[in-house]
Amino acid sequence: MKSKSSLVAQKLVNLYRQEHVIVGGWATLNPIFVDEATDDVLNEIADLPTGRFLVQHIQNLKSGKTPMDSIDRNLLPYGGQMAESGATTPLTDEQWAELENALNKFTPTHQGLVDLQNLDVVKKFGDEWLVGIKNVLSERPELLQKWKLVTQTQRAYHLWDMATQVVSQPLTERVRAQIQADMPEYETFLPMFGDAGQKLLAHLRNFMKDTKHPKRDED
Repeated sequence: MKSKSSLVAQKLVNLYRQEHVIVGGWATLNPIFVDEATDDVLNEIADLPTGRFLVQHIQNLKSGKTPMDSIDRNLLPYGGQMAESGATTPLTDEQWAELENALNKFTPTHQGLVDLQNLDVVKKFGDEWLVGIKNVLSERPELLQKWKLVTQTQRAYHLWDMATQVVSQPLTERVRAQIQADMPEYETFLPMFGDAGQKLLAHLRNFMKDTKHPKRDED
């Protein structure tokens, strides 16, 4: 079983990678990084993919080199591509009206997501619609708060699909490691599905505790 430091490290790395869909962005995440990144956690983060960038970012925050609402451009996750996507795409008055109306009516269901993604104003951003809309909403904080529900719903359904696929395949070392890495998000989002989500979460936990030796990944 992973240590507490390992679990916190994985959670912080997950948050770092998902900054582009988190309301408030770095201003929201940076205090969490500073408060929870003890020396032990930093050591664990350094061993994770992209972890060395997050370690440097946290050190910059703690030293005061980087403001608490910012990040050094060279340390942006995914090379900054997610943060920049759609940043310069303006909306017309008609598109703003369409988007605002949709957000006011949005329901956190699969159909709610489908209806939203079918809007012309959303389609214009293509596959990067989550990032693109978040960027244009930076000037409309009251709508940005409503967008948070959309991103949470989309992430919840994505994780539901991932969890369902995971428990339907043979347990391998790679699968076990992926479940451990994603467990903080599973624990956050699967309960949104009520009893069905709690059962799936329990299934994942039991799947990880399988006493049989997992099948080794083939080279």
